[in-house]
Formats: sequence, C-alpha cells, structure tokens
Amino acid sequence: MTHNAPRTDGFDSHRAFEPIDDGFALTTIPFDSRAEATESGYRITIHVPTLDAAAGESIAEALREGWFETFERRLADAGGVTRGAIDVPAPTVERDAGTVRVEFAFEHDDPAGAADAAKALAEYVEGTYVEGIVPGYTYEPPVADLLSRARQQGDEGDGEGSSGAMPL
Repeated sequence: MTHNAPRTDGFDSHRAFEPIDDGFALTTIPFDSRAEATESGYRITIHVPTLDAAAGESIAEALREGWFETFERRLADAGGVTRGAIDVPAPTVERDAGTVRVEFAFEHDDPAGAADAAKALAEYVEGTYVEGIVPGYTYEPPVADLLSRARQQGDEGDGEGSSGAMPL
C-alpha cells in the first residue's frame, strides 16, 4: 500500500454503491451500511438488527445470547469471500440497543478492488445473518422481506414450487 490516502473512485464508479455523507452506502443489501476510505485503507460498516429487535415477539435471553455469539463466530471467516489476495482481519462486532454493528477494515491497492471487496464482505454479513435466523418466530422488515425472498428463491430452485423449510 502506498503512503497516499486510499482513493474513493472505486466506490464512485461502482453500480452497487451510492454516495452518502462522507462515504458510500451499499444498495444491494437491506441493512444500513457505510463504506469509506480511511488514512490506512478502507472500511465497511454494516448495521443489522439483533434477533430480538427483528422479531415481533419476545425471545429468551439464552437464545439471544447464543444467536449473537454464533453470528460473531461465523463472521470471523468473512475474509475468504473477497477476490484477490488481500488480508481481511476478523471484523469488529458490537451489540448495542437492538443493533449489531459489524465493521471490516482492510487495505487494497486498487480502488475498484476495494469496492468489490467491501461489497462481498457486506453481502457475506447479510447471508450469514439470514442463515442464523431462528425458525418459529414472526419477524419484522427487513428480516421478514429477506426470509420471503429466500423462500421464493428456494421454491424456484427446486423446480417443484414446493415450500421447503426456512433457510438456516
């Protein structure tokens, strides 16, 4: 990586990002996200609801804690989803007031490659989140919408149109 501050033109020209205050939002996921160039590289932050915030009903504390711990562990493997040989350290995962904040910081020599990597990491968070949704509860948007979309794609994929189990 050079000593120059990373450039943002990769995000400017990427169709999946749109400019927001001091950064870029990823438009391919339903969660709040912010990608930015920092002095030392790039950062993508994604905010997802906790399990209990997404559910329309009460969830036991043991399940809430287990869900969060599992989500956090699964995200540690996210670095492998990026193309190219870049080092993506495990993300920072913090929970506060019904929201989980996931932040990846990484270096990349190519601004377009950085935008692609940020997109892949954010979409990995989305997929990991959906995989961790616990069946048997009623969920609010955007989680309900994600589950509906996953079910529809599953129905289309088997060619039979049958409704299978919720994805895990």
